[in-house]
Amino acid sequence: MSTIDRSRTAVAPTPTRATSTASSKSPVSEAQNTLSGGSRILEMGKDVFQATHLAEIKKLFGGDTKPDRTHDGQFVGAKGQTFPPGTPLKDIPGVTPANNPNPSKTILYVNGILTPLATQQHEMQAVADKSGARVVGIHNATQGAVADLAQCLGDKLDKGKNPAVDTLADTVYDELKAGREVHLMGYSQGGLITARALNDVQRRLRVEDGMSAAQVEKLMGKLSVETFGAASTRYPDGPKYVHYINNADLVPTLTGLGGSFDPLAFAKDAGKGAVVHRFTDGGLNPVANHMLDTLYLKHRVSFDDARAGRF
Repeated sequence: MSTIDRSRTAVAPTPTRATSTASSKSPVSEAQNTLSGGSRILEMGKDVFQATHLAEIKKLFGGDTKPDRTHDGQFVGAKGQTFPPGTPLKDIPGVTPANNPNPSKTILYVNGILTPLATQQHEMQAVADKSGARVVGIHNATQGAVADLAQCLGDKLDKGKNPAVDTLADTVYDELKAGREVHLMGYSQGGLITARALNDVQRRLRVEDGMSAAQVEKLMGKLSVETFGAASTRYPDGPKYVHYINNADLVPTLTGLGGSFDPLAFAKDAGKGAVVHRFTDGGLNPVANHMLDTLYLKHRVSFDDARAGRF
């Protein structure tokens, strides 16, 4: 882009004694103009950077996530409706399969990082269509990439408050105490949240209810748990587990139970009797290799088939 000097007129000025006919500008004025033009270019570059990247930087640090945070730890039902923690599961209109408005089974689903409510709703529909079950979500709100990753670290260390962990732990505890079976599904950080919540339930049954380790393990056997690309390395004994891990997915291979080759496998625990289904799918795009709806769910089979190793 060329700049226009608005101080110049269309009519050439009459030369004066101080003006040379060979050159109307001195070396000093040429240097000043060069510096001025460079300054303008830098200013335009800054404007372009701000216009194109400021929004992304805000997202990185959670600048536009305040509306989503109001739903943190809430139940999510059909049409994106949210319900406060403690709402009975029977009172939440879940997302149902497109071809079956009255499924007999219910899945509690926890999403991963960087997932606003609308995206979780899309994932819930994909889960419902694939599983044939009614799906109720527990929302793991996003606060931007930096905060979400920091929260993952806290979940791994069992430090800090995570509303999604609290809601899931309370719900599982109440359902188990009522004698009901529960089917859980966690994706990415949602798998980490699930593991942390199950550990909370285990401790609560031991401390508050005075149950023995054997009794706790037996009661938690009422839980069916599926994880997809999860970021947890350890799960408590008792629940019936199926873990799906894509060898091309960096999240579970680096931060979770590991891929088919894992020198740190000795330090990890998928839970007693767990089925870990490892497969390789995807290309060079690490995001695509981690997607729930377009990658992991196409490898999912029914829970009974998975537990029997029929993939």
